Amino acid sequence: MFEGYQVIPDAEMRSYTTLKLGGKADWLAMPGSSEETAGLLREARERGIPVTVIGHGSNLLVKDGGIRGLVIRIGKDMNRIETRGKEITAQAGAMMGAVASAAAEHGIAGLEFMSGIPGTAGGGAVMNAGAYGGEMSQVVTGITGVTEDGEIVTVDAEELDFGYRHSKIPDMGLIVTEVRFRGTGEDDPAEIRARMTEINRRRAEKQPLDVPSAGSTFKRPEGAYAAALIDECGLKGYAVGGAMVSPKHAGFLVNTGESAKDFLDLVRYVQRIVKERTGYDLETEIRILGEE
Repeated sequence: MFEGYQVIPDAEMRSYTTLKLGGKADWLAMPGSSEETAGLLREARERGIPVTVIGHGSNLLVKDGGIRGLVIRIGKDMNRIETRGKEITAQAGAMMGAVASAAAEHGIAGLEFMSGIPGTAGGGAVMNAGAYGGEMSQVVTGITGVTEDGEIVTVDAEELDFGYRHSKIPDMGLIVTEVRFRGTGEDDPAEIRARMTEINRRRAEKQPLDVPSAGSTFKRPEGAYAAALIDECGLKGYAVGGAMVSPKHAGFLVNTGESAKDFLDLVRYVQRIVKERTGYDLETEIRILGEE
């Protein structure tokens, strides 16, 4: 099955997420192109096998029961980046930091914020990732993707309906395989790199980068900040088993154990306490997949 492709059976998903949690996937495929992605989708469809798509796994929690069917990982095997003038085309598995570095090397300004986001270009486009005053909607001009039927299509940014941590891509049923970017201007590469260095200094100063996490766990509620609400409720350092609200940044739930259930229980506890004490509903920013 899936002959001719790089596929791992019974793949331990904890090895493919930054949270280091999750059970096994029946199959894990790592395509190297849009064409390989399309071929995998067509074969899975013909065999009636469900498909789940992930990126670097930096915004992902996989439950302890793992994922049934085929997981397609758009990652390091699809990380080519090309620049032309002020435009950049990146395969969807390229890390956002690598895209920002390529932009800096060519004097393309406006993508510096991406250096502080530990995810892929494709995943960033899907969720309109943002940080440090920028977001993907400001620099993405279009995508290439594969439909559920294995057809390769291109879509302009105007059709993606970008919003806060949202795009129309999931509703379109597309697997993103390439992302096209355009900078907001030109600048001295040294100046761009200096701004990137400052972003990463601030990130290291404020975020718990030395402990497994999936980044910011909750979306920003209207009129407030998730981290401030969690801190206000006295939950910094609160733990359920091996899952903990980071003592360094309350918006980050971190993993020091091996149980996805602990992490989910902590998520639900934080949501309940914040709702009871502040009235705000916290919506998860991380993607949760798999079976209990």
